[in-house]
Amino acid sequence: MDPLRGYLGRLLLEEITPVVMVLTTPLAEATCRKSGLSFIDMLSPFSLFKKIDVPVRTASEVPYRLQMFKIRMVYASDVRKEDYEVADQRIKPVVSEANEKALPDLLSDPPQLEDVLGKPEAELCPLWIKKFNRELMRTLLFSEHETFDHPVACLLVVSSMDKEPISKFVDLFNTNQLPSLLNEGIMDPQILKHYLVLHDQQEGPQDIAVNVLAEMRSTLGLNDCKLLCINSSTEADGSNPDNLWLPYKALGLENHEGTCFLSTDDVNEIKDFMQDFASNHIIPYMEQKIRVLNQQQQQERVLEIKSRICGGEREMKSQKLQMGQCKYTFTSIESQIRVLGDFAFMLRDYELALSNYRLLATDYKLDKAWKRFAGVQEMSGLCYFMLDQSRKDAEYCMESAFSTYLRIGSSGQRNATRCGLWWAEMLKTRGQYREASSVYFRVSNEEPSLHSAVLLEQAASCYLLSSPPMLRKYGFHLILAGNSYYMSDQKQHAVRAYRNALFVYKQNPWSYINDHVHFNVGRWYGVLGILDVAIKHLLEVIACSHQSLITQNMFLSDFFHYVQSMGKKFDVYKLQLPVFNMSSLRVIHEDHRTYASDADVDVSEGTWQDLEEELIPSSSVVRTNWLDTQPKSSLRKYKDSCVCVAGEAVKVNLELKNPLQIPVDVSGISLICQLSTNMDALSSDISGLTLGGEDKVNTEPSISILETDEDNFIVSKLDIILGGGESKIVQLDVTPKVEGILKLVGIRWTLSNSVVGYQYFEFGAQKKNKKGKRGCRRSFNNSLVVIKGLPKLTGSIDRMPTKAFAGDLQLLKLNLRNHSEYAVKGIKMKISNPRFLIPGDSPDIGLEFPHCLKKHTQSEVDLVPYKCTKENFKGLLFAFPQDSEIQAGATVSWPIWFHAATPGNVSLYISLYYEMESSSDIKYRTLRMHYDLEVLPSLDISFAISMSSSILQEYIVRMDVMNKTPTESFVLHQLSCVGSKWAVSALSSCNSISSVETVSANQAVSCFFKIKDFEADSCKEAESGSYRSDMALYPGSNGDVFDIARSPLADFHFQERYRQGKLEKVPCSLLDFVLISKATGNSSKPSPDLQLLSHHICHCSALSQSPIWWLMEGPRTITHDFSKSCCEVSIQLVIHNSAAHKSSVRVVTSDVMREKNQTVHPHDSTSVQGGWHDVSLENDIKAISSAKGTRHEKQSSKSISPYVWCSLSTAQIELQPDSCSRVPLKVCIFAPGTYNFSNYELQWKVLPSKEAQVDENGSSGGGPGHPFYVTVLQSV
Repeated sequence: MDPLRGYLGRLLLEEITPVVMVLTTPLAEATCRKSGLSFIDMLSPFSLFKKIDVPVRTASEVPYRLQMFKIRMVYASDVRKEDYEVADQRIKPVVSEANEKALPDLLSDPPQLEDVLGKPEAELCPLWIKKFNRELMRTLLFSEHETFDHPVACLLVVSSMDKEPISKFVDLFNTNQLPSLLNEGIMDPQILKHYLVLHDQQEGPQDIAVNVLAEMRSTLGLNDCKLLCINSSTEADGSNPDNLWLPYKALGLENHEGTCFLSTDDVNEIKDFMQDFASNHIIPYMEQKIRVLNQQQQQERVLEIKSRICGGEREMKSQKLQMGQCKYTFTSIESQIRVLGDFAFMLRDYELALSNYRLLATDYKLDKAWKRFAGVQEMSGLCYFMLDQSRKDAEYCMESAFSTYLRIGSSGQRNATRCGLWWAEMLKTRGQYREASSVYFRVSNEEPSLHSAVLLEQAASCYLLSSPPMLRKYGFHLILAGNSYYMSDQKQHAVRAYRNALFVYKQNPWSYINDHVHFNVGRWYGVLGILDVAIKHLLEVIACSHQSLITQNMFLSDFFHYVQSMGKKFDVYKLQLPVFNMSSLRVIHEDHRTYASDADVDVSEGTWQDLEEELIPSSSVVRTNWLDTQPKSSLRKYKDSCVCVAGEAVKVNLELKNPLQIPVDVSGISLICQLSTNMDALSSDISGLTLGGEDKVNTEPSISILETDEDNFIVSKLDIILGGGESKIVQLDVTPKVEGILKLVGIRWTLSNSVVGYQYFEFGAQKKNKKGKRGCRRSFNNSLVVIKGLPKLTGSIDRMPTKAFAGDLQLLKLNLRNHSEYAVKGIKMKISNPRFLIPGDSPDIGLEFPHCLKKHTQSEVDLVPYKCTKENFKGLLFAFPQDSEIQAGATVSWPIWFHAATPGNVSLYISLYYEMESSSDIKYRTLRMHYDLEVLPSLDISFAISMSSSILQEYIVRMDVMNKTPTESFVLHQLSCVGSKWAVSALSSCNSISSVETVSANQAVSCFFKIKDFEADSCKEAESGSYRSDMALYPGSNGDVFDIARSPLADFHFQERYRQGKLEKVPCSLLDFVLISKATGNSSKPSPDLQLLSHHICHCSALSQSPIWWLMEGPRTITHDFSKSCCEVSIQLVIHNSAAHKSSVRVVTSDVMREKNQTVHPHDSTSVQGGWHDVSLENDIKAISSAKGTRHEKQSSKSISPYVWCSLSTAQIELQPDSCSRVPLKVCIFAPGTYNFSNYELQWKVLPSKEAQVDENGSSGGGPGHPFYVTVLQSV
């Protein structure tokens, strides 16, 4: 791309141009002031020649044509190095003027991403920024180390009215009036001089000026003198003033005096003068100067090389430069080469200029003249750019110059800024916007805040123009620029920069910078007096939960300050404080289903429907809506809508959260509702009332049309104070008064009595349930059909515990109240878990608990039968008496028995069904109650049962009690065997079952006792008072025994038995225990008011269960005279079949004394000898002599039994179910002593029947005989 087509190329052609120093007399300047212009202002519009078309020949012999040229006109008094602070004051109005013009744009909406990306570069970098860059560069005019600002020519101007004009010319160029840079030798005073006579046509005829011009030419030279006549117009405004002022307006000049005497001829004459001055004087002079300097430079370079060979002149010069003893004057070879390079650059001979700059760079580097070195490096980079060659070399030169300027220190900072601006423009011309932004950022670090702000804004625009756009960096640099603008008191610019960055952070989770932007924009808008926009931005940061407490206080205080300054309340859509959790929105309404509490609504509808399946008529038919049960109902057209009842509140539960760490006051929280009584018009489309989808979200209508309509409905209002970080669920009510369609639109509230917030409910479409699945009871539809008022029952259970110990037994009371004007009847109740709750009987309501559970007469203790079946058991469904009604406004109480069956968290569901006598389409309603219960472990009880070997149908039982509570103690009050079949007795050696009265926390106790079956017909004995079905465990509590055969203990026991095993006929060996205890709490002794606990342990069985019981019966002590004969003893083996089938039993006796741990093998004939044995006389004699006290040391190697079985060795019998049989046995004893007749075996087999099969695991078995000791004494 041609560099001249870019902005930097045009900038260089306009800024690096020849300077003409102007010297005028006071009269000449006054002549120009008549038209409101200075002399330079009058000539400046004509100093730019866009099509001058002048041939130029510099050092080469080949000429080229110069198409564009410009002259810079400067007063001699301005040819000096200006102080930076003074120059910056000249730059500040450029920014301030744009600051004032930016205010109208701030009232519009902030730009969006699409708008910003579509802007061209010219809009992103407006004209005032380019003007600022130029003014910033011009602060470096007339530097010592650069010559393109040194005057090329001097224009001396005198008025034709001046006395002695020739002498005036001499006086003007007097050294006392010349700039100091010329007098000090920095600039060459031998420059081109051009003389001009300025004639005012209004002061006299032109002949006077012609005479002066003739005298000048004769004295000063023919070609260097000119005449310029102005103010030839006779009218004050001149001819065609608008056209005349066009060139001046382009330069920003205005005629504040309102007069102009310049005519068209005057303007043309000025234009011709400037054309002649440039083409015939300035350009030829510069050509000649270049040729002369180029030739001198070549000669000087030869001499310099020779001097370097001969000695260290360069080193001495470098040392003097560093010590400040030597300066580069205009006569030095380096200054001459610099003039040569700058003149060549201004005449577009960039190759000649570059060669001289590169030559100078080496010299300055050797001389360590770093500022001059950086200057020629800077110009080299520009030459490379204008030649459109070697981008790498151009960037290297600019980087070298920039870095060198910064290393110099403060004296080179502004030069580094100018270098950076040229460098950035060079990169932008080549499309390297990302690199250009980095250069702008580096330059901004070296400038004061105002300059830094403009440079950072340019860096941001470069990031936006990058491919792809770098939005994050764009926004970040705009924020930096805005902050710098604010520090420089340019608030409009600060707001503009921050606003332009808003879209970058709008959709990103960068909360801190987003808060920073909105807060500062809002604060600055407030300072500017635009309060409504300030509040709008501050609303974005009032819910900044991530900020510190100090920052949150600052945000809120500024927000409320500007709100109060407005003097009125604001209506804000979706006010962020407090935060409403719309996902927690719950709409609670009641149709035929009513609820005792709001917590009951959270229970899934499927749970309630399963519970009410047998409660509601025709519930076997699966319905999606209760209206399906009403044939030809007038409301069937609303079957897909939610229904509520007039006069009953529709409740909305919603969670509010304060995201801040400071409390906030929220008042007047209420629902926004509408109710339409024209049901026919809306029946076709109920959802037509609802704002839904995008229309609802994007629209923000006024809430004035949604005020409370007290004739149709009443809404509740709530005032709360939310603490720091607090979340709270609020319940808002709306009670419709008339039939119609109620729409829940949204919610409104007032924050700190200053700002009214409102928000619409975002109700999604109702999801269709899959086939076979029941929907949730929670409704998210905001349109409800309001039907005619219905009777309604409310209910609760008094003193229902939320936490209890396992086994806790209490008598509670269910209270039901009818709030309507009609009576209700046909009341039924369904309980989800009868293990915990069982309805009592009506007389129970006045009983005193727990005294009502005690047995009243001692005769009832053992003989009350326990028979519980499904027919007489109170199950899940309970119907109140048929004649029971609850009249209008009446309250009815009913007893409820509570038993904490098992540890854990339990949910209890109760549903009451009742019918109504009103004329409504709905004939029944249900009341649903739900309670959550935590049951804590109390006593862990287990039983180990072993059969007794000495008495039929008797067991030895070990009861283990473990207290699993960490702090509570329990008193063991009573142990009962369920029913009259079993009875409990203490062991013969003990007076009581338990030796411990109280089981302390974490204590374990074991108790031993006996139980006996009293229903076995074949084993009846004389009953003694030691066996009882209910045994008191606490001393002195025999008269305080509870009756487990009566309700509610019997009912709860049936539930536990059903839960712990199937409800069917079980073997007679199974039995149930009930242990009643009392929680002592802080009391050391039990009292009647202590908490009662009942523990039910069901289906207990013996550790080794056998269907065949047997024992030996006979005399225990016998006296016999063995001197006469042996002793024969008759005994009986009693065998009992407790199985439900017929059994075959085989008895086998043995005469051999079995050694200890000796195993008997039935196939070994030597070890087991059945039947009778031959006893030798030797053995008899040994036995008799042993009885008399004689001993023989020699005995048989075999162990001969001192007795033998003298009846059948084997007997086999068959026993019917639950029957006994006696097998007679006889033993012959040969010597006195104590004998154990246990060397026999019993083998049995249960015989199957046609009606039932026998379990294979218990179909057969056997065992050794039980010990039976008989003592035989020798008679005297």
